[in-house]
Formats: sequence, C-alpha cells, structure tokens
Amino acid sequence: MKISQIEKALKTDGKKERIRGWVYRIRKMSGKVFIVVRDVTGIMQCVVADEKLIPKAENITFESSLEVEGTVKKDERAPGGAEMQVTDIKVHQIAERFPITKDQSTEFLMDVRHLSLRKRDMTAILKIRSTALFALHEYIRSQGYYEVDPPMLSGAASEGGAEVFELDYFDTKAYLTQSWQFYAENLIHAVEKVYGMNPAFRAEKSNTNRHVTEFWMFEVEAAWADLEEMIKISEGCLCHVAKKILEKNKPELEVLGLDPKKLEKIKAPFPRITYKEAIEILHKNGSKIPYGVDFGAAEEKMLAADYEIPLIVTNYPSEIMAFYKKDNEEDPKVSNNFNMLAPNVGEILDSSEREPDIEKIKSKLKKAGKNLNEVDWYLDSRRYGSVPHAGFGLGVARMLQWMLERDHIRDVIPFPRFPNRVKP
Repeated sequence: MKISQIEKALKTDGKKERIRGWVYRIRKMSGKVFIVVRDVTGIMQCVVADEKLIPKAENITFESSLEVEGTVKKDERAPGGAEMQVTDIKVHQIAERFPITKDQSTEFLMDVRHLSLRKRDMTAILKIRSTALFALHEYIRSQGYYEVDPPMLSGAASEGGAEVFELDYFDTKAYLTQSWQFYAENLIHAVEKVYGMNPAFRAEKSNTNRHVTEFWMFEVEAAWADLEEMIKISEGCLCHVAKKILEKNKPELEVLGLDPKKLEKIKAPFPRITYKEAIEILHKNGSKIPYGVDFGAAEEKMLAADYEIPLIVTNYPSEIMAFYKKDNEEDPKVSNNFNMLAPNVGEILDSSEREPDIEKIKSKLKKAGKNLNEVDWYLDSRRYGSVPHAGFGLGVARMLQWMLERDHIRDVIPFPRFPNRVKP
C-alpha cells in the first residue's frame, strides 16, 4: 500500500492509510499498545488491539523505525485529532535503549546533539530555517542579484585581529574566512549586484547566548548603491523571510508555541536612530557608556527593548569603524553605516557604504598599523574602475534566534560550534 505522510493521513476519516516513521512515544496496557509515530510532518497515535499484533508491538522500543497500516478515525483526544486502528506493523529496526531521558543537562544534550535534534521543536526549527534560507535567496534574486560562491580559505584575514582561524596551507599560511566581503567588492565590477550564503568563522572566545565560532552569513554587495538602498534591501529580506514562514510554517510555529502575530508585525520601514541618539537614550536609561565606544550586547538589547521589530542605528563614529567603511561627507567624524538590532538578541546585521578612494583606505590602514601588502589584491577594486558601492552581512542564526524567540543561538543551529565544542 502507498505510504502517506502523517500530515495527510490525519486529515482522513474512516480510510485505510499506511504511514512510516519513528516511535515518538509508546505505552503498553493490558490488551492494547499505544504507539505514537512521528515523521517530518507530524505525529499520529496508533492503537494496536489485535491479539496477533500485540506481541510484536510490545517488543518495539522508543525511536524504533517502522511502518504501520490501519484505519484512521477522527478522535479529538488523540494527538493531531485522529488515531489509527492498526492492522499491520512492519518493523525496520528495533532501537537500542535511547540515551536521552528527562531532565538531562544542556552539556549532555550537546554531546549527543546528533540524537537530541530529533525532538519535535528542533525538527520544527530546522524546517523553518530551511524556509528562511530559501526566502533570502528568493528575495535577493528578485532584486537582480547574482549568487557567487566565495572561498572558505583565504590568504589574508578580512577583519584581522585575534578572531581569525589560522592554518597551515602547504608551505604558507591561510585563514578560514571571516567574511567574503573583500571578494564581493571585486565581484561587483563583473556582475554589479552579488550575494553569497556561506559559512563564516570567528575565533572569538565568547561564551554568550549569541556567539558561535562557525555560522552562516548572508552577504550582499552592490555597485552604485548607497546606504538608503542597503536599508531598503535588508528590510525587504527580513520582511520576506517573515512572510514565507507565515505561509509555510504555521504548524511548526504551533509546535514551538509561537504566536504568528509577531511575524505579521515585521513590516518596513523599521525604526531608525543615529548612534548619537542611541548614546543619549542609553544615558537616560542609566548606562555609563561614553560616546565613541562600540555597543556591546547589553547596550544593543537595551536600545532594541522598546521595539517589536529591529531597530536601525546609523552613523557610528568613524574612529571605531573598519577601514573600508566610508566617512559621511557632511560629517567625516561619523561613518555611512548602520547596524540592525533585534529585540532580546542585539546586532543581527552590519552594513555600510564602502570607501571608494584608495588613498583614504591606505591612510586608514597605515594608521591602524596594517601591512598594505596583505590586502594589495583587494585594493585592485579601487585601482581599476572604482565606483560607489555598499553592502551588508546578515547573521542567519541571530535572525532566527530573534524571530523564533530562542534564548540561545545553539537552538537554531543543527550542530553549533563553540570555543569548547567541536563535536559531534
């Protein structure tokens, strides 16, 4: 008999169906065995009452894989509103004693992440994550951008500092990419609008609820673009992600106990303030942070706390910005940049206009004590046909951490990596 997914089988009444999956729960009673089966679409309670099938059913264990056939009948008391009266069972594998039980530590659950991600909430998050990634691709392509795969190994660190993973590459040094921005700024001379969805690596020894050492970045770069265009594009990306999750993942939102109204509120334009205004707000709220210092998690969360959608903060002091960020023409002491701060998470997106003048870039690099030879190839983007351009990088996991109201970033990554964890 043809296999039906559980989501479809639950909608039938009085019909025979065959489903397959894994044992989500099992309860053995006198004369009956109740087996709740899960697949990627949902769960269904299957009742084994046939005397010939009960001995087989009683040997089945939690997480065993099987096929079950029977008549589906509506029952509001059952998970999903229907249950199956079983007439046939085909066991694919009897699972060994599952190592995960109730009330186990987070560290243990991370040790067995390959098993703990089978939980329904994690399955729901993985499905939503898939929707979100596709939505980002879909939206940015609709805006005329071309996807290009960046290298993960580089001969020079894009951001520099101690946050880079260095490795031996035959007879030289190489680095795991922190960002593909340097490549993107050269690619715009070929395709004008370019984006990439790729891993990024940061050797930060930060044990916080929003830091990992490996994460996926959605990076966008465009020739002839300014800050206003980047704000519009980045807002469009988040709005489109929210729209697609609402369209495709309402059952998953229900599993996670999330109100869809939160995503419905994600509409452009997002609220906007300057760095200077942000400092004033922080001071009114009791913060002692001085002007000219970059915000940390505490300040970012404080600024975003009064909003239901991300807050855009523009024009940070130039002195604390990277060398490639363009100074504001009217006030060179501030940068033409913005960060997007999400409630309860903080920064999820960083953007700026890029400095097109090679001499200004060289001056900033020399002031910072950088070796110009290490980035000479990057400077070719300014030597040969330099144009005004801008871009941004969006942290996919942080975006989802905010949208799905997760306390920790590990909850939206299948196999998260931390300074003390590189397994499984």
